[in-house]
Amino acid sequence: MFNPNPTLQSIALHDGHTCWVIDDAFTRPEQLRQFAREQRAAFAPAPHNAYPGVELLMPPEFSDRLAEFFAQHVRRRLGGRRTLHMYSRLSMVTKQPHELLPRQWLCHRDNQGLPADQCIAASVLYLFDDPALGGTAFYRPRKSPQETAQLVHDCGQMDAATFSARYGIAPGYMLDGNDWFEKTGSVPARYNRLIFYDGSLFHTGELATPQRYLNDPDTGRLTVNGFFTCSRAAG
Repeated sequence: MFNPNPTLQSIALHDGHTCWVIDDAFTRPEQLRQFAREQRAAFAPAPHNAYPGVELLMPPEFSDRLAEFFAQHVRRRLGGRRTLHMYSRLSMVTKQPHELLPRQWLCHRDNQGLPADQCIAASVLYLFDDPALGGTAFYRPRKSPQETAQLVHDCGQMDAATFSARYGIAPGYMLDGNDWFEKTGSVPARYNRLIFYDGSLFHTGELATPQRYLNDPDTGRLTVNGFFTCSRAAG
């Protein structure tokens, strides 16, 4: 299923971080899109996270292969020593800007609650044909860690009007940054492109065409997202 001879490209981000990009990642990517078609009715919102759409957990057999690929080609490059836990899911963005909660107006990171001796990596496989549906953008906080932490806390607790008034952030998908976050780089989407990055970096999809985000594996923004919790490599 995976390209047996992948070529890794590096895209430099801020503070020495790197996003690793593999094009033509799967030998038969259409099988994944066909699986999404067959399972379309099983996609559902996931209230426990801030993803602005619907999701479907991938079968263990697929996640195991993705974990093997990650361990072989990427884990050490992102500071991991051993994979402790991972999972993957199919995802489709479906929410319109007026439907978003405050925590969906912002970029986010995936390492909340991890102990200091662990790290998390994330991956995105783009399974749509039109790059205009959006790649992935990365951001650096403009404020202090304490101020940023308070913002992140409040976006999950306040109603939209209160949050917007307090922080000066308008409803809608985040694109070019704001007073709180500087956009430092992005990776364009491409069909069958797989990217890996440090999940502790603030990031979000570049979602500039919301009118086209449909619950349809053939025309929507279909991705496979992977999350890898690892012990940290020494040094």
